[in-house]
Amino acid sequence: MCQECGCGLPGENPVGISAHHHDHDHDHGHSHDHQHDHDHPHFHTHSHDEADHDHSHGDAVGQHRVLEVRQAILEKNDRLAERNRGFFHARGLLVLNVLSSPGSGKTTFIRETVRLLGKRLKTGVIVGDLATDNDAQRLRESGAPVVQITTGTVCHLEAEMVARALKQLDLKGLDLLIIENVGNLVCPASYDLGEDLRVVLLSVTEGEDKPLKYPPMFQSAGVAVVSKMDLATACDYNRDTALANLRRLAPNAPVFELSAKTGNGMDAWCEFLIQQHKAIKARDPLGA
Repeated sequence: MCQECGCGLPGENPVGISAHHHDHDHDHGHSHDHQHDHDHPHFHTHSHDEADHDHSHGDAVGQHRVLEVRQAILEKNDRLAERNRGFFHARGLLVLNVLSSPGSGKTTFIRETVRLLGKRLKTGVIVGDLATDNDAQRLRESGAPVVQITTGTVCHLEAEMVARALKQLDLKGLDLLIIENVGNLVCPASYDLGEDLRVVLLSVTEGEDKPLKYPPMFQSAGVAVVSKMDLATACDYNRDTALANLRRLAPNAPVFELSAKTGNGMDAWCEFLIQQHKAIKARDPLGA
């Protein structure tokens, strides 16, 4: 269960994963086959009455109960994320976790990134959505292999979901893996997937103060992308304010201002990814 909003209610159907022409399993050198439990049995709570501790509340009505978390709720996820990261590095894969609010242009941005990179970086995509596979269908137009994760009521991806999806993605020859997270600026901020770079989008249509409203997400950004720049004038977008807010929350993150629709700014973004992949290959001899 998500620690922020309580998504993934007990008894919900397990997460589903679907692939396009990739129905076979691949041996990745280690097992990713962990059962996902939306109740997260890896953390425990202890409850007690405040009265047991001789707390006097005067005319307080009823009893209050306190829950104490005994084990970090994200411990299992962090452990599996490190396992994913080691798996990716051993293969020389550059991995992006792309996050944003719904409607910020993630899918178009990823599709055009794949198209522009072409043969320079062979790319695979994992897509997370609560219900439909519409984004996955759109991304297949780029020619990239795509695996869909349907999360049901869970409003974020987790490391275990990604590990299971990898079994349905042919990684042979891939240089770049892009994970499109569920559209949400709250819960996904807490879940490491094993990525190299966390890419957070801010659309000009969302308002310049969005980073200030959702600080954990933007503070966690390795890269910030200002999307839909072709709409900046129509939206009366204040560029100086938006960039100041981004730099306040993520001072070390490079910022790319672009429009996936028109292509403006996309070349600089793709060149950045090529350089990042070169650094991955140089750092990981096994992936060379």
